[in-house]
Amino acid sequence: MGISPARRLAFDVLLRVETEAAYASELLHARLNATGQAAVQPTDAALATELVFGALRWQRRLDFLLDRQLRGKSPLDPEVRIALRLGAYQLLCLTRVPARAAVNESVDLAKAARKRSAAGLVNAVLRRLELAQSQADLASLLPPGLPLAERLGITHSHPTWLVQRWLARWDESRVTALLSADNSTPPLVGAFAYPERRETTLEAMRRAGVECEPAPWLLHAIAITSGARHLTPFLRRGAFHLQDEASQMVAHLLGVHPGHRVLDLCAAPGGKTLALARAASPGPPLIAADLHLHRLRAMRRRLASAGVAGVRHLALDASQPLPFSSRFDRILVDAPCSGTGTLARNPEIRWRLQPRDLAALRARQAQLLARALERLAPGGRLVYSTCSLEPEENEEVLAAVLASRPGFRPVSGAAELGPALRDPAGVARLFDSQGRFRTFPPDHGADGFFAVALEPDSSAGLA
Repeated sequence: MGISPARRLAFDVLLRVETEAAYASELLHARLNATGQAAVQPTDAALATELVFGALRWQRRLDFLLDRQLRGKSPLDPEVRIALRLGAYQLLCLTRVPARAAVNESVDLAKAARKRSAAGLVNAVLRRLELAQSQADLASLLPPGLPLAERLGITHSHPTWLVQRWLARWDESRVTALLSADNSTPPLVGAFAYPERRETTLEAMRRAGVECEPAPWLLHAIAITSGARHLTPFLRRGAFHLQDEASQMVAHLLGVHPGHRVLDLCAAPGGKTLALARAASPGPPLIAADLHLHRLRAMRRRLASAGVAGVRHLALDASQPLPFSSRFDRILVDAPCSGTGTLARNPEIRWRLQPRDLAALRARQAQLLARALERLAPGGRLVYSTCSLEPEENEEVLAAVLASRPGFRPVSGAAELGPALRDPAGVARLFDSQGRFRTFPPDHGADGFFAVALEPDSSAGLA
C-alpha cells in the first residue's frame, strides 16, 4: 500500500525540525495551506498534525522506551530515530492506529529515507516495544533513586535542567501541572479580522463545518471546538486569524486610542500589530518594525488580507539607537524570548533551549527595552512583554533597565484590559501583586505570558 501521505508529511516535518532547526508549526502551516497538487486532504492533515506534535512533546519519554529496546546500538541517524519515534508514538499513544500500520510504515519510512540497512532494526525495535509496553508501566522501568527532576523529566518529557529550575521556584504539584499542560493540545483560539463582519463570518464557518464557541477570557475571541481542518479558506483570505488569548490580551494593555503615534518594535508575525493598528485608526501610520525583512514581508501580506491599512513596515535592529526623530505615544516591545510559556504550542523549543541561552536573551531584551524607552513621549506608555516564564527575561530585565533609566515607573494595565474581558471582575486573576500581567498555562488555559506597562515618572522627569 505504500506510506500514507500523513506519515510521510509528519516524517518530512520532523526531519527538518531535527536537522535544520525549523519550527514545526511554520512547516505544517505552509504544507497544510498549499493548493493545487500540493494540497493535503483534511484527514491526512489531522493525522500529520497529531503525529508531529505528539512525537515532539513526548520525545524524551519515547526515546527512553526505545533505548531500552535498542540494547546498546550505536547512535542512530536522524532519519532512523524519527522513524522509530513516529512508530513508538502511534503504538503507545494512539489507540485507533493498528499496530501493524504503525510498525510497517515506520519501516517503509526508513527505507524511503535511504536507510534501507536500518529497516530490520526499526522493525525489531518496534515489535519488541509493542510487546513490552503491555507488560510494564513506565514508573517500574525508571532506575531506583532517580532525582525528582530527572524522574519528572522522563515521565513528562522535558529536559531535566528546565524541570530543575522550575522546582526551585514552585512546588512539585505546580511543576507537574505545568509539565502536563505543556504536553496537552493547546486550545485553538483566534479572532476575526473584520469585527463588523463577525456574525457573517461565524455563519460561513459553521456552514463549512467549523464549530466554535466563545473563548474563556476575551469578549471577541473565538475557540474552535471541532472542524479545524475546514478553517484553511478563512485563514488564507484573512477573515480569521489564530492567536492565543494571552497574546491577544497584551495589545489591550497599551490602551491605544485613535490618533496615538504607535511603534510596534518587534512586530512580526503581526497578530498584535493588527489589533494596535485598528485601535489607532484614524491617525498617524503605525510603525511596525522587525529585524528580519522576510518576516516583515509575510506580515505585510497578512495585514493586507485582513484589510488593515495605515501601517509602515521597517526593518531594523532595535538593539541599536532607533532612527526616529519624533517620540511615540504608545510602544510595544514584544521581545524575542525563550518561549517557555508556549511549550505546548512549540514543543521543539524544549529540546533546543540551553541554560546559557537565557543570559544571551536577557542581554538583548534589556537593549531592546532601553532603546524603546528613549523614544517614549511624555505622558506615553510602553508595554514590555514576553511569552517566557523565566525571571531572567522578565523581572530581571525590568529591574536592570529601570535601574539604569530611573525616569520611568511600572503601572498596571488592568483598567485597559478589564473592558475587553467577558468577566471584567476576572482581570485580577491576570495580574500579580505588583501589577504585572502574568498568565500560567495550567491556571489560565492559555500560553504563559509576562507583560509590564511603563510610563514616564512625572515626579522624576523623562529620562
